[in-house]
Amino acid sequence: MAALYDVPAPAKLNLFLHVVGRRPDGYHLLQTVFRFVDLCDTLDFEATADGAIMREGEGLAGLPADQDLVLRAARALQRATGARRGARIRYDKHIPAGGGLGGGSSDAATTLIALNRLWGTGLTRAELMRLALPLGADVPVFVFGRAAFAQGVGEDLTAVDLPERSYWIVRPTAHVATADVFRDPDLTRNSESVKIAVFTDWQTGCGAGEFFGRNDLEAVVFRQHPDIARLAQAMQGTENATVEVRMTGSGSCLFAEFQDAAQAGMHRDRIIGKMKNPPDGAIERSWICRGLVDHPLIGWVAD
Repeated sequence: MAALYDVPAPAKLNLFLHVVGRRPDGYHLLQTVFRFVDLCDTLDFEATADGAIMREGEGLAGLPADQDLVLRAARALQRATGARRGARIRYDKHIPAGGGLGGGSSDAATTLIALNRLWGTGLTRAELMRLALPLGADVPVFVFGRAAFAQGVGEDLTAVDLPERSYWIVRPTAHVATADVFRDPDLTRNSESVKIAVFTDWQTGCGAGEFFGRNDLEAVVFRQHPDIARLAQAMQGTENATVEVRMTGSGSCLFAEFQDAAQAGMHRDRIIGKMKNPPDGAIERSWICRGLVDHPLIGWVAD
């Protein structure tokens, strides 16, 4: 039976994140730039003849089947195409859940792309993106496959060219509930919209470690979770070696940008060596990651 093994699902960073409005249905309107990094989940897909979608692997404990984006993605593709085959899907999770790195969304997108290939259903990128949007606001960008300037609720994507960069990504021990962030009355919901040309013009003059705009969710998260705010401050370093630190998505993960992995590693080692635990050493895990130009599966889907 046909199979695909070790299929990557990369994490993402939000290089900035502005909340520019809110729709009558309650969805927030956002502007952001997504960048993929080489921290990846991997998934195995084995086609079956009975039409059933089955899942296995570590990291699934406590995740009900009806909330599993991978299962929802597989079933959405079945319904849209009339595919009669099923799949046995195994997860190997490396991206932490609930960190703002998009692991569940990325897994769902990889599932759409991989099963479209495995089942021979032949949907185009645009068709897969239409299936992706109801699964979650971040899912379409992973199908889109390129670093992107995003607007709306995830459906308006424009490819952007980003320079080669590496990142120190930190997962705090404190975890953030996304719904609590978006419900907070103090959340900024009226940031001024920016044009993509403003971002691209800014890029021409910026260097490694400089960030455009801000993450509007940061202030709420830092107020709700003072330990994360202290960690972000500690990650910046000393007066002689200061870097800018930003939160991705709704958190809790934080990141800093560097020219290359060697610089990122040196800064990480210097900061961790000086941290006091507690209060500013509340790190569950961290990674040195390379920014990707494109999604690893970009060639698997026809435009």
